[in-house]
Amino acid sequence: MTVEYVLLLFCMFMIGIKFFFSAPMEAFRDYGPVLGARVEKHLTTGHGFKMENGQALQWQKAK
Repeated sequence: MTVEYVLLLFCMFMIGIKFFFSAPMEAFRDYGPVLGARVEKHLTTGHGFKMENGQALQWQKAK
């Protein structure tokens, strides 16, 4: 009876590990382009950036 419980716990542990590691990979693979498009939109519109004196911050070339 103990062997069955150990095998059952081992199987449940392995299934849990599979979901634990595969879920983030699937999420980034499926929603990566959507997140990239959102970041690009915010960069082009300046949404969410800090304001100084009521005007948006200006981009400056690195020296």
